[in-house]
Amino acid sequence: MSPLFLPLFLLSLLPHTYSISAPSFPLSTNSRWIVDSTGQRVKLACVNWAAHLEPVAAEGLSKQPVDFVAKKVADLGFNCVRYTWAVQMVTNASVGSITLRESLVQLGLNESVAGVSVNNPKLLDLSLIQVYQEVVAALSRSNLMVILDNQLSKPSWCCSRYDGDGFFGDKYFDTDEWLSGLKIIATMFNSTPNVVGMSLRNELRGPNQNLTLWYRYMQEGAEVVHSANPNLLVILSGLDYDKDLSFLQLKQPTLSFTNKLVYEFHWYGFSDGGDWENGNPNNVCASVVKSTLLRVGFLLEQGWPLFLSEFGFDQSGTHLADNRYLTCFMSITAEWDLDWALWALQGSYYLREGQVACDESYGLLTWDWCKARNPSFVKRISALQSPLQGPGLSNKKPYNLIFHPLTGLCVVMDSSSKPLQLGSCADLRAWNYTSDGKLVVKGTSYCLQSVNVGKNVKIGTDCSKPNSKWELVSNSSMHISSKLDKNGTLLCLDVGSDGTIITNRCKCLSENGTCNPESQWFKIILSNRNLTRGDSNIELPFFGRWLSKLLSLGSWREYYSVEGANGLRI
Repeated sequence: MSPLFLPLFLLSLLPHTYSISAPSFPLSTNSRWIVDSTGQRVKLACVNWAAHLEPVAAEGLSKQPVDFVAKKVADLGFNCVRYTWAVQMVTNASVGSITLRESLVQLGLNESVAGVSVNNPKLLDLSLIQVYQEVVAALSRSNLMVILDNQLSKPSWCCSRYDGDGFFGDKYFDTDEWLSGLKIIATMFNSTPNVVGMSLRNELRGPNQNLTLWYRYMQEGAEVVHSANPNLLVILSGLDYDKDLSFLQLKQPTLSFTNKLVYEFHWYGFSDGGDWENGNPNNVCASVVKSTLLRVGFLLEQGWPLFLSEFGFDQSGTHLADNRYLTCFMSITAEWDLDWALWALQGSYYLREGQVACDESYGLLTWDWCKARNPSFVKRISALQSPLQGPGLSNKKPYNLIFHPLTGLCVVMDSSSKPLQLGSCADLRAWNYTSDGKLVVKGTSYCLQSVNVGKNVKIGTDCSKPNSKWELVSNSSMHISSKLDKNGTLLCLDVGSDGTIITNRCKCLSENGTCNPESQWFKIILSNRNLTRGDSNIELPFFGRWLSKLLSLGSWREYYSVEGANGLRI
């Protein structure tokens, strides 16, 4: 079953969105959670909207009215936009003070001028800084939160290791100019409630990166933003294209504030070191998750909010490696209940790396910005757009969900007499995964049992039988298996052609990369939000077994001593 083009019965299931009131601003942090002024968890489910390339304007203004785009983002279930900017927009008058018309004309983009004159005529003769502000206003009208993200200093496509704009002191990365730009932008939106945070710098990188300068300038930048606008979350990126924050195990930044600090990281299939196309997906997913835990995941255990500010994939659905990466990504993002931002909103660019009207294969929207490029992905990601854990969701103790990352759905039970099936994660009975390996329906004595190869699982009352014990048997920890009988016949949860939950022989436990186990990948995750069905008090451990297992081995120190943090100087 292809991860992106799912059977019709799945496409017909529109997952319910968990209903939660609009946040009360400003936002702050409470341990690893972002919360509103009432203390309730606010989950950032964002999409990146680029405005940092050579035109120095939000992409797509030539394709659709800005209010149409903002409403489309909200209609697709996102509550937030990570909106990019280049330092020179606000520090160089020859850049930010020219009009949008002038910017496009000087780049030879006459067709884009014509498009803006039709779709956003009121913006065409505003300065680029004013256009930037107008887009934020449109996002506010659609009740979308905004994270302002400084991508780079000189407007261009990001990012190259040797572009001279990757680290403090590089050719185009003047630190005083950067600090000035942070202050200007933070002050500019001081009275704009929906602007909730600022990312200080995107994807620090290059041969000059080192920890001494990271601590010096990230601390200075954070204090500048907080002083200019104390309502903002201050978001700090890591090193090596924002893949590595492992050095924070040794030392945290010294700041005058604490409850506004968030860390961000990026995770793409093409950059995570996994052999998604050729390797056994179970082994690759396990390896990538382990690396991610060591580099960034420990921050959750330490009580710091962690924002996955960029992830993305080829939305055509034809890229095997991206498809496998995405399913692994879905499982971990659900298990950790991360705040996240998809790259990218834009279906096309005015100009990217010399190509006019360039199509964005990672774009949420189509080339003409009219609709979602991949409707099945929109339905799939909806399960991750609402919070699963955190303060203020309910007064219930945590319980388990059985999440299917290939579809973004969960195992649902209507009654003990009907087959279990996939359905909305917001409308189901919860489970308790017990210490002795039983999956018990929350608030009952019923447990999940295997029957035979290709047969529907059942709910039974005699939970002492071998077919009532479920173990995680693959390296990915996503094969939920049961021994059918005393002979040890091993069966794994799977999805039938009609969407019901069955068991089959376990796939890809040892096979090579030609095997596809994704239909059998299930993740037992935690939640404490209110459900429409099921109610009991269940004590469960923290957000997953991976983190405690790795941290108990002290493996972060082992990793750091071997790989260094990519040879960076401490």
